[in-house]
Amino acid sequence: MVVLLGSYTIPFLGVSVFIAALIYITYTLLSDYLRKWFEMKPIPQVEGTYPFIGNALQFKTNAGEFFRQIEDYTREFADAPLLKLWIGPVPFVILFHAETVEPIVTNPVHMEKAVVYNFLHPWLGTGLLTSTGSKWRQRRKMLTPTFHFSILADFLEVMNEQAEILVEKLDKKVGKGSFNCFSHITLCALDIICETAMGKKIYAQSNSDSEYVKSVYKMSDIISRRQRTPWFWSDLVYYYFGEGKEHNRILKVLHSFTYKVINERAENVSNSESDSDSDDGAKKRRAFLDMLLKTTDEEGNGMSHQDIQEEVDTFMFEGHDTTAASMNWAVHLLGSHPEAHRKVQQELEEVFGPSERHATAEDLKKLKYLDCVIKEALRLFPSVPFFARYIREDCHINGFKVPKGANAVIIPYALHRDPRYFPEPEEFRPERFLPENSVGRPPYAYIPFSAGLRNCIGQRFALMEEKVILSSILRNFNIEACQTREELQPVGELILRPENGIWIKLEKRKLQTL
Repeated sequence: MVVLLGSYTIPFLGVSVFIAALIYITYTLLSDYLRKWFEMKPIPQVEGTYPFIGNALQFKTNAGEFFRQIEDYTREFADAPLLKLWIGPVPFVILFHAETVEPIVTNPVHMEKAVVYNFLHPWLGTGLLTSTGSKWRQRRKMLTPTFHFSILADFLEVMNEQAEILVEKLDKKVGKGSFNCFSHITLCALDIICETAMGKKIYAQSNSDSEYVKSVYKMSDIISRRQRTPWFWSDLVYYYFGEGKEHNRILKVLHSFTYKVINERAENVSNSESDSDSDDGAKKRRAFLDMLLKTTDEEGNGMSHQDIQEEVDTFMFEGHDTTAASMNWAVHLLGSHPEAHRKVQQELEEVFGPSERHATAEDLKKLKYLDCVIKEALRLFPSVPFFARYIREDCHINGFKVPKGANAVIIPYALHRDPRYFPEPEEFRPERFLPENSVGRPPYAYIPFSAGLRNCIGQRFALMEEKVILSSILRNFNIEACQTREELQPVGELILRPENGIWIKLEKRKLQTL
């Protein structure tokens, strides 16, 4: 009997330990969940919030309908300082007022991205967009010099060349009725980012059937869908019952593209200065990738090729998709508002006259009204419609306690429509951003490039690109929008896009009239 008991002792202890651990983990998770539930109870919430499930079953599955649903929530709770949503057992506070956004984006304690950003890690790794703590600080410090004005001046040449190709393509659309310009502008932005980020021409404007572009859009859609369906947050469930296999297939396309370019570029980069003269005497253009490779060579603790791929993938995604969307929205708005359209062209006439020359950095500084147009387009249609932070310690927002472990979602799309700072917020009025009209506006009432420590490192690059492309289009064409605002149907995934593209008509301008 003693022997039999001994033979079962180890399995019995193993089962006991497993059960005890399971009970402990369940108790810990349950108690943490209940603590948050009761501490956040005073915060306004939408109807139909259920324990453990939260609001997940209420969310629309279609990306466009989901975005409009969130938009409706912000209107319904416009007079509330904030509201809360639960996605499964995870709480989110929704912020869309300057005074509630400020304490989150300005506090370095809350600089970590929310849990839903974890689904970007397979694609972007933990680069500048998704990293946190010491790694983020080190990367930010290392990458900031790559966006210096002298570097951006080199990039300006690429932007002008690609803008010229875009104008040639658009010229073929003149007099042929309405067409969707969204892909034309997006492919131009992709050509620019590939050459400036990786030093590689991919001729996307010539080859519109770009597998990389399609894969970026598909991946954005897949990640966005997973973020709002908590039953697919588990990798095991996702890869067996969700879109895991499709996710991996697309991921392979995205990574193969950048991996190949990085390795080719690394082989060609010499130990000399990355901006040294080439064999034919022409100055070699610097690329973002060259500077990263150079950093690896010069510093003992430099970035590995894996580190570099994280940043290149991040820059490729953040640097073309966001800018392309913003330019498309601006084209629609100018095509819908003849007075603003006329003012931009008048300004272009004053700066460029009848010449066909490329834009210089000095020219771009003079385009004050075009700058206001771009800012107003970003107010109405911010490229990133929402972003989120993890609450690292208990805090109070406008008198409401938000416990550690919750997540804050900031919605610029709603924030930018606060009538206190933007009267008649749905109206397109570029004059809002003239210096005299911006006095007294809180800095956190308008944050198209995020704000605080984690503001967008590439915002000067983006604004330069937008000015070059839009000025090139408007120097050559008159734009007429073919959609009403209601027909645009914004879709807020990772990037804010129009559901059915941007449809316009073009009329050729004669240079002597400039």
